[in-house]
Amino acid sequence: MDSAHIILFGLFAVAMYFIVTDESIAAAFYYVLELANAKIKQRWWWITQNPANPVVKYMMWRRNMKMAKKLKKYFDQKNND
Repeated sequence: MDSAHIILFGLFAVAMYFIVTDESIAAAFYYVLELANAKIKQRWWWITQNPANPVVKYMMWRRNMKMAKKLKKYFDQKNND
């Protein structure tokens, strides 16, 4: 192992020692992980739902065109009856 791996392992070991021995640090670590998870989910939702994204814009257009065709067919059929 090179020195970078040894330093990272040492930092990880010290952090794990404090997490295991102190309950408040363990709770803080848990909350930081939950916050990171929420931010990742928020970012993923924004990427997949943002109308400025051309892929999302196309998917919305396609879904709306399918709905428009169904509604046109429904109303045309209703008007003919």
